[in-house]
Amino acid sequence: MNPSNRPLAERMRPKELADFAGQGHLVGDGMVISRILESGYCPSLIFWGPPGVGKTTLARMLAKKLGRLFLELSAVNAGVKDVRTAISTAQKRDGTILFIDEIHRFSKSQQDSLLGAVENGTITLMGATTENPSFEVISALLSRCQVYILEELEMQDLLAVIDKALKTDIFLSQRKVELKETDALLRLSGGDVRRLLNLLELVILSHPTDPMVLTNVAVEQVAQNRMSRYDKSGEQHYDIISAFIKSMRGSDPNGALYWLARMINGGEDPKFIARRMLILASEDIGNANPTAMVMANACFEAVSKIGMPEGRIILGQTAIYLAASAKSNASYAAIDKALAAVRKTGDLPVPLHLRNAPTKLMKELNYGKDYQYSHSFDGSFSAQEYLPNELIGKSFYRPGKNVREEKIRADLRSLWGSKYLWEES
Repeated sequence: MNPSNRPLAERMRPKELADFAGQGHLVGDGMVISRILESGYCPSLIFWGPPGVGKTTLARMLAKKLGRLFLELSAVNAGVKDVRTAISTAQKRDGTILFIDEIHRFSKSQQDSLLGAVENGTITLMGATTENPSFEVISALLSRCQVYILEELEMQDLLAVIDKALKTDIFLSQRKVELKETDALLRLSGGDVRRLLNLLELVILSHPTDPMVLTNVAVEQVAQNRMSRYDKSGEQHYDIISAFIKSMRGSDPNGALYWLARMINGGEDPKFIARRMLILASEDIGNANPTAMVMANACFEAVSKIGMPEGRIILGQTAIYLAASAKSNASYAAIDKALAAVRKTGDLPVPLHLRNAPTKLMKELNYGKDYQYSHSFDGSFSAQEYLPNELIGKSFYRPGKNVREEKIRADLRSLWGSKYLWEES
C-alpha cells in the first residue's frame, strides 16, 4: 500500500469546527469563530499561537464556510510585488480573504503595502504568527485587526488526534497498530499537531509489517535519524532555546554562548533570542540586579536596528552579562501568587479608604475617608492597610537571598515590622 503524496497532517486537516482539536475558547458554541460563521461577517484578524495548533486551518475553514476567495501568501518568500498582485486579484472579487502565514516576518514596508487594501475593504486580512503581534506587526495594521490567541493543546486533545488518525485515515486505518506508549510522540512533537501526525505516520511506515507495536523506542529511533539539523520551527528550536535559557539561569556563560552560537549558526531570528533574554532578565534575575532588564532591553532594541551578523556581538555580550548576574525569581513568584489569590478570592471590594472620590456623592459614601497620604508623614510612610479585608496578612513578595534584595528585605522590615517577617501564609 503506497500512501498518498499528501502527508498525514494534510489528510487529517479538519474541515468542520466540530473536528477541530482544542481551542474551545474560539471554536466552541457561541464563541467568536462560531459567531463569525453565523453572522457571515469576518473582520481582519491575526491568529497568534505556537506552531501546529490550527492557525492556518482556521483561516482556510473560515474562508470556505463563508464562500470567500482565499488567497494565501507566506511571509518567508513573498514580497511587496506578491502583495500587490494579490490585492489586484482581490479588487475583481468582493470579500476576498488574503491569508499571510508568518506575518511577523514581513518588513515594515511590506506591512505598509497592506494598509490601504485593509482600510477600504478590498481584502479581509488574516495573518498567522508564532510571535507576539504587538512586537512584530506595525501599529497601524494591528489597529485594523482583531487578535485571537490559540493555545497549546492539552494532552487529551493530542491523544484524541492520534486515535482519530489511526481509526479514520484512509491508509493508517488499514494497519494494525497497537499504541503501547505515547510519551515520545507527545514529547518530540512539542504540542505541534502537524509534527505529531507526520511523525506518527513516519514511524508506522518505517515498520511495514503488521501488527505494529508503537513504543517510545520505536518513535525515538525514527526521529533521531530525522532531526540532526537545527529546525527553527520544530523540536530543535525549543530544545536549544531551553538549553540557552537554562545555561543563563544556571550562571554558566560558556553554556549560554555555545547554545547561542548554535542558534545564530542555524539562522534563528535574533529578535526571538533577544526577547527571551528580556524575559529571563525579569523572571530569573529581577530585583537581584535591575540593570539586567535595562541591558536586555537595550540588546533587543539594538539587534532590531542593526540586524545580523553584527547583532551576534550584542547578543553574546548580553548573554554573558545575564549568565554572570546574581539571580532571583522572587518577583516572578510574587506576581503568580497574587494572580492565584485573585483567582481564588474573585473581585474583592476595594477598601473604602483606598477608593477614588471625584464626586460629592462618593465622598458622602465615605469613599477615600481616612486615607493617609504617605507624603504627609515622616519618611513618606504611613502604616495603613492596602489589601482587601479578606487578604489582610497575606504575603506575596518574598525577597530573594542576594545583596540587593536583602537590602529590600531590611528596608521593608524597618517600615512594616512584623508584617514583613515573611512567615508562610
